[in-house]
Amino acid sequence: MVNFFINVQKQIKEDLSLIEGDYPDKVLFKKFSSELLNPKRLIKKNLTIKLDNGKKKTFQAFRSQHNDARGPFKGGIRFHPNVSEDEVKALSILMSLKCAVVGIPYGGAKGGIKINPKELSALEIERLSKAYAKALAPYIGPWVDVPAPDVNTDEKVMAYMLEAYEKEVGIHAPGTFTGKPIALGGSLGRTEATGKAGAIILEEYAKEKKLKPKVTTLAVQGFGNVGYWFSYHASKLGFKIVSASDSVGAIYSEKGLDIPKLLTLKEKHGDFSKVAKALKFKFLSNDELLTLPVDVLVPAALEAVITEKNVFLVKAKTILEMANGPVTTEAYKTLKEKAIVVLPDILCNAGGVTVSYFEWVQNLQGYSWTEEKVNEELSKIMKKAFREIHEYAKVKKVDYHVAANLLALKRIIEAMILRGL
Repeated sequence: MVNFFINVQKQIKEDLSLIEGDYPDKVLFKKFSSELLNPKRLIKKNLTIKLDNGKKKTFQAFRSQHNDARGPFKGGIRFHPNVSEDEVKALSILMSLKCAVVGIPYGGAKGGIKINPKELSALEIERLSKAYAKALAPYIGPWVDVPAPDVNTDEKVMAYMLEAYEKEVGIHAPGTFTGKPIALGGSLGRTEATGKAGAIILEEYAKEKKLKPKVTTLAVQGFGNVGYWFSYHASKLGFKIVSASDSVGAIYSEKGLDIPKLLTLKEKHGDFSKVAKALKFKFLSNDELLTLPVDVLVPAALEAVITEKNVFLVKAKTILEMANGPVTTEAYKTLKEKAIVVLPDILCNAGGVTVSYFEWVQNLQGYSWTEEKVNEELSKIMKKAFREIHEYAKVKKVDYHVAANLLALKRIIEAMILRGL
């Protein structure tokens, strides 16, 4: 199995080698380069909570804080059985790049608890969430590290964590967490932000390549929050989504899928295998979805789904990364050789952290924005980021994936130099 952290480090090393010539002080550049390959701080805790049956159980918890030269650490918290030290370290690096590439004043972080949340009751989740926030209290805060929801966490979990943190520090500090309920300082537009921003990038790319949405076919792997809202907004823009999948498998229709109807049927039947049967549509495995001959393949579920083992089966002309790190380094090289365009995750899925930034700004100001303003500002930032990457790619004669990484790394290094680090 691919080690995600080593994969990310390998990619960063390759990208840093491409900009080394821009810095006359090689000793300083190498110092910064080595610092960017590892988190500034890794927090590991064992959290023990009381279960509903009266017994106690201990869970492994992590928080990786990568780089804060451009601003407070920022990144989600996930509850998942696969959470590990290497995973959060890798994701924290990607968060630093993601914040830099869209120009918001944050550094990267990521956290998580190794747990299958389905095995805990609602009360046990609350206890664990509060234990995590209490343990992290000395290392987070509105101007230090601002966590948010991620896989298997939501606004309810953020509310629990905010309560525990504020109780620990003795003050109201809503800007410590984003992705909160509206009543506790959350932002309008946050729920659909990641998917919506990905659709904005797709639209900008289509304009650049002169693609007509109605005849541009998409296959979307993943129908969670990100996959659904991306599909919803992409279809509203006129793009033709012919396949979408959940954890069980993919539903396929050559004529295109009605995304809102699909969500309603999934909620009714439980999974896409049953939905496909009800609609009499073709049912595929998630692996088969990755090999469909579509114009744009959108991995919107987990990392490292396109590897050196299956990359030769990919027939899409473009891959738009909505998941974090869905393409491994080796697979990316093969895609490049096959002239398949990769629109990078640090750009395409940056909508969530961008609206988290808006939420943080609103909390610090004590003033709420309208949903219209949130969407307007999100659109401005995403379009500007795409344009900057597109132009940089042309100037440097590199692809979008490399251009995004190089721009982000240069912005972080610039901040480190200006600080005299």
